[in-house]
Amino acid sequence: MARRINFINPFGTTAYDDLIKETLSHYAMDDTKLEVTHLEGCPSDMDYFYPKHIVEAALFEAVKKSEEDGFDAVISGCCYDPRELVNIPVVGPFEASLSMLSYYGRTAVIVTDHVKAGAQMKDNVKLYGASDRILGLDVINWYVKDMVKDTASVAQDVVEVTAKSIEKSGAEVVILNCTIIAASYQRYLMNGGTPAPFPILNPNLMALSMAENLANLHQKGSYQVSRLGYYAQPQQEHFQKVSEQTRQAWRDAQPSLAKSFA
Repeated sequence: MARRINFINPFGTTAYDDLIKETLSHYAMDDTKLEVTHLEGCPSDMDYFYPKHIVEAALFEAVKKSEEDGFDAVISGCCYDPRELVNIPVVGPFEASLSMLSYYGRTAVIVTDHVKAGAQMKDNVKLYGASDRILGLDVINWYVKDMVKDTASVAQDVVEVTAKSIEKSGAEVVILNCTIIAASYQRYLMNGGTPAPFPILNPNLMALSMAENLANLHQKGSYQVSRLGYYAQPQQEHFQKVSEQTRQAWRDAQPSLAKSFA
């Protein structure tokens, strides 16, 4: 059965859509319809916490809309977790990479974009219970707004930084913990670049693979999100109403937000 998957770039811009489409579509299953979308009415950058929270709100609405529009799974192209909201699979690239790590090696080093992002990823490693498997974290010192303009240079920095990271950490695998870094490196490989002598996990590919398989299970009635704890949904009428009001408030604010972030 064919499946529709929405890869949501969590940025209020179209700047990254083509790069993700170019470097991911080739690897989708033949009967997967992969769509790459972006957010509206929110900042185009969210490297700092203030704009990040507006991006989160926009992403939550986009995930709910994806389910309503008939998508079978969603990939959140960065670091948010809206599984409370929907019943279809929602896949985070970093979590998918950690889940797939054991098929490539026992330990890994993370390479991400800049120091602030790296600090948050250390927290996520603890959250996902992988502290004993991640032996280090390095950065290439780029921001995504600049990466998309020069993916070749980004890929070259990936080659250099990952080699040093493996040597000093003793890890067996590298996880590129940024969707745009990963797409830049994937473009380099697709254009004939030399693969590293160790596995470098592209979180976009890991997320796509996970989303396709979970979507398949969901279509066949074998996927269910637990509502017993962390992903519990509001059952009482009061909290259901608060959720409905929250969504309506966001929709009401969209025209003004779209104007502010145009």
